[in-house]
Amino acid sequence: MVVAPGVARPRALARTRVIGIDPGTRLAGYAIVDMPAPGRFDYVECGVLDLRHDGNLDQRLVELGKAFSELLGEFEPSELAIERAFHGLNAQSVLKLSEARGALKLLALQAELRVHEYAPAMVKRAVVGRGRATKAEVQQRVRLLCKLGSTPKPDAADALAIAICHVQASRLPNLPLAKRRATRIG
Repeated sequence: MVVAPGVARPRALARTRVIGIDPGTRLAGYAIVDMPAPGRFDYVECGVLDLRHDGNLDQRLVELGKAFSELLGEFEPSELAIERAFHGLNAQSVLKLSEARGALKLLALQAELRVHEYAPAMVKRAVVGRGRATKAEVQQRVRLLCKLGSTPKPDAADALAIAICHVQASRLPNLPLAKRRATRIG
């Protein structure tokens, strides 16, 4: 597994920390943002977990779980924002993606994180302004919103977009943008 991180900033007190995940079984994007107030965020880090060299799906899921657990331990988020499965993919892709999502959600719930799921079109609408935005448009928009010196890789940009979508939803909990599923054990 290769982790390609950005620059980390120290965590401020009294902020909600969100980990955004663009799940995958070969490449998985992650992003960490702090939310000092509803609708506002501070970029902390983003990167890509590269699982392509880790053999079969079972081995990659184990490696994904280890890497995600390390991120949880290092950054101590209190909330997970994760993309819902996109039903337009072929059945095999949806099944594999669902396994990755399930593993990540289980680990997050075991760590007592609040889990929020967002549809891909909702994420694009929250960040770019339209639900059919391209990957390149999402990359450019998160680069601007996070004031990054360079454009993040597509999976990292998607994870940042998911985290930003969650931040926007926290500000507008009763508007259509914020119609999402939240899960918490206990």
